[in-house]
Amino acid sequence: MDRRIERPKAAWWRRREVVIAAAVAIAAPLGWQMLPASGSTDIKLADIETGAVTRAPFADYLPVRATVAPRVTTLVGVLTGGQVEKLLVQDGAMVTDGQPLATLANPELRLDVLTREASIASQLGSVAGENLGIERNRLDRAGQIAQANYDLIKARRDLSIRQQLHDQGFLSDAGVKSYAEEAAYQEKRLAQLQSGGAAEARITATQGQRLDDTRGRLERNMAAVRAGLDALTIRASASGRLTNFTIQPGQTLKPGDPAGQIDSEGSWKLTADVDEYYLGRVAVGQKARAGDAVLTVSKVLPAVKDGRFRAELTFDRTAPTGLNRGQTLDIRITLGSTAPALVAPVGGWLEAGGGSSVFVIDPDGGHARRRAIRTGRRNPEQVEILSGLAAGDRIVTTNTSSVKGDILNLR
Repeated sequence: MDRRIERPKAAWWRRREVVIAAAVAIAAPLGWQMLPASGSTDIKLADIETGAVTRAPFADYLPVRATVAPRVTTLVGVLTGGQVEKLLVQDGAMVTDGQPLATLANPELRLDVLTREASIASQLGSVAGENLGIERNRLDRAGQIAQANYDLIKARRDLSIRQQLHDQGFLSDAGVKSYAEEAAYQEKRLAQLQSGGAAEARITATQGQRLDDTRGRLERNMAAVRAGLDALTIRASASGRLTNFTIQPGQTLKPGDPAGQIDSEGSWKLTADVDEYYLGRVAVGQKARAGDAVLTVSKVLPAVKDGRFRAELTFDRTAPTGLNRGQTLDIRITLGSTAPALVAPVGGWLEAGGGSSVFVIDPDGGHARRRAIRTGRRNPEQVEILSGLAAGDRIVTTNTSSVKGDILNLR
């Protein structure tokens, strides 16, 4: 006959409720540690880049891409209006100062010039006539003085002869008196002519000076009138390469219209658009290098457009051969000397907070916490750390602008 056999009771520590309670007690702290902190963001370690803060030499320079441009650009303008009659050169040609580039047709201007030339020529003729009259009067006065001088000499000679005869008793006093009176008259006449000639000479000298001034003014007016006609020829205002010369035969131009420009061929400068962050650091006189060529910052235009300002640089010596307008060159502008500094690698983190904060990785590598810092100078590889970090710190160099909290959970 079967009988029931009872199992022995399990030990207390093997009871189910005890095991469950122990498991909960162990898992709770672990789960609490694994929960993300309040305001933190989970991020995969493989999705970010990191870098170390070190103390190293900091090279204070700025790399920019510059464009080759003519050192001097001279505009070619239209002095007087008219219709383009003939082109004498083509766009892109080398020209010399004063070389004719094109001719204009303006019949009204030509007629006006001819009329004014005739009027000025008539006035010049009148001035010449007055000068001729002055010269004739001067010659007449000189002739009168010469004649009076001759008459005085003759009268004195006759008086001398008569005086000798009188002294010898051959001639009476009355016979000498008339000759003495004639000699006195001629002497007085000569003195009056000479005195009047001196006064007339002073007057005619002043009149002649005025006539000379008038003639000079009329001649300048004549030259200006003819220059107005010469303005129908568009000429090069400098030597170099002619560009933007796009006028066409038959085109009507007004005074002051641009006809083109002349670039200084072989004499170049560089223009560079620089980030506005460096506006206070780029200054006239700073040196730069483009390969083996040394340049100097010659002009800084402080107007900011689209976050950039423009700087111009000139070659210290002759520009390298083979440069062309519009060609780009990579250059380095030296902003300061190389010196040891606390530096961090550049990266997207500078864009996130403008360099005012960065995520610093904990020693255990499990978290990164936002820390306020202060940055200084920058170059393409390094940024100077002024405060907030120490040598050996590791930072997140990836752009973290999308992170809202102050803690990153690195997984």
